[in-house]
Amino acid sequence: MVALLAAGMLAAMSTSPVAAADVLLPHPGPDGLVWVQEQTGDGGVVSACAWDRLPTVLTVACEGDGSVHATMESQGNEVADLTVNCSVGTTGTGTGTVSMGPGMVTGSFSIGIDASDDTMRWALTVTQPE
Repeated sequence: MVALLAAGMLAAMSTSPVAAADVLLPHPGPDGLVWVQEQTGDGGVVSACAWDRLPTVLTVACEGDGSVHATMESQGNEVADLTVNCSVGTTGTGTGTVSMGPGMVTGSFSIGIDASDDTMRWALTVTQPE
């Protein structure tokens, strides 16, 4: 199980370098559980660190000609379904957020990203604000 989680995190985090001004979503700070700075095409992430007593916020940003669809599951239950329409060019991005109450996300969770095109650029954060 640990190997699967580590492999999932490595797959999601293997990205090419990006200039600081070109980041789709900034680092989430101390409330952050997950930050995927940049990825292209389909992908996702897994984690095992959500606390059930805090709300959870999933934010997805993208850039390109199309959309990305994010599905979040926790403990085998779908807790979020989000489609973000993206902008073409570097001057704009599409961003979407889903906020979930305490107890909806607990322990392990996974997020799958289905991009409408392999060239779609996307990023995501999962936070638990106190």
